[in-house]
Amino acid sequence: MKIRTTNPATEQMLEEYEVMDMDDINKAVVKARQSFKEWQTNIQNRAAFLYNVSHLFRKDKERLAKLITTEMGKPIKEARSEVDKCAWTMEYYADYGSHFMADETTNTDARKSFTAFQPLGVVGSVMPWNFPYWQALRFASPSLMAGNTIVLKPSSATLQCGIEIEKSFQRAGLPEGVFQTVVGDSTVAEMLIDSDVNAVTFTGSVDAGKRVGQRAVARLKKCVLELGGSDPFIVCEDADLEKASSGAVKGRFINCGQSCIATKRFFVVEKIANEFIEKFTQKTEKLKVGDPLSDDTDMGPLVSSKSLENIDGIVRGALEAGAEALTGGERIKNKGYFYSPTILTKISPKMRIAHEETFGPVAPITVVKDEIQAIEQANNSEFGLGASIWTQDLHKAERLSRLVESGIVTVNNVVVSDPRVPFGGIKNSGFGRELSRYGMLEFVNIKSVRFYDQLIYNHHVE
Repeated sequence: MKIRTTNPATEQMLEEYEVMDMDDINKAVVKARQSFKEWQTNIQNRAAFLYNVSHLFRKDKERLAKLITTEMGKPIKEARSEVDKCAWTMEYYADYGSHFMADETTNTDARKSFTAFQPLGVVGSVMPWNFPYWQALRFASPSLMAGNTIVLKPSSATLQCGIEIEKSFQRAGLPEGVFQTVVGDSTVAEMLIDSDVNAVTFTGSVDAGKRVGQRAVARLKKCVLELGGSDPFIVCEDADLEKASSGAVKGRFINCGQSCIATKRFFVVEKIANEFIEKFTQKTEKLKVGDPLSDDTDMGPLVSSKSLENIDGIVRGALEAGAEALTGGERIKNKGYFYSPTILTKISPKMRIAHEETFGPVAPITVVKDEIQAIEQANNSEFGLGASIWTQDLHKAERLSRLVESGIVTVNNVVVSDPRVPFGGIKNSGFGRELSRYGMLEFVNIKSVRFYDQLIYNHHVE
């Protein structure tokens, strides 16, 4: 069986790949387990390898960025930023990983007590297409630094990007078997979960995440699930509307709206709604949609014809139910999976766009009476990944941020992932954390160790 990848800007086939079978997966996992024995022993060596791969990513940035753009349509300037962010994250964990993994002394009744952090072993990783390097390396960097080995199953839409990650590690001199990429569709993901991996990490849709979680837990394997979101963007009446409207454009239309932490729902206090909407619409209409390999392009195509059909259906359904399109609202009749940047108002709760994760360049705006109503409607969602709040009153911002039901809240900026802070959600946005020390500790054994004198041990027999 073969898988084909397609350039979403031209609709032309890129490559064909042979789908791996269970024997191939098992061989990769056996190799990963064998390499784990040595890999876990020296954290300084692990840091050196991450520095090497980071250097290679920076050196090879242009080629790596073009692969992203060709496979999934991300504008080239955004693709370069993704490569840079991966390099920075690898450096961050090389810098601080040994500190994060250091033993912690604990005061107990024992002569000596400490907590040790030890790698679990082989981690199976099933990653999506929308940030094909970043999604993989934001998990892989801390996991490798912790001493785990990795088998990655990239999205079938961005197979070459997944293969290039393995090649970069190979060029950096990483021992064979420490990081491997396997090729296939969802059946290969199932095989990987069923294999002899110790843990599983998954980023993707809620339905797929449920299946991954059930499969992993049935085999008593630790798993982390990052399942996307429907992030609210709350504009208070004292917000800086120039900054808020610019943030709205960035938060909604980056990566053609195909991001789990992209702004999905806008809640604007009625006192300033007209001014905000006017600024937001004007700036949206200035976006240049076109060839993603051009440095002048702000927004490229959606990843596939299926994604294009889905977005078009969501917008048409909203318009038929009474929504109003202030700009956009239609396909761009060129070759490729392009859709015009769209802003909708007069949104009702029954519309799909009001409650589904809209993975595309469509911004639904709801005008609310005040900030409290904005919080109530923002929390009325099955998702809980990120949120942004726009106000010049930082005391208010802190109060509101504690009321929002999400894993991440950003004030006066859009939500972004950062290796220095935890990343993850609640509700149907999944569980577990990536990034920061918390993400690193998801795939370690947190081991408690206590030493007693023989005399004390005999006394405290229980």
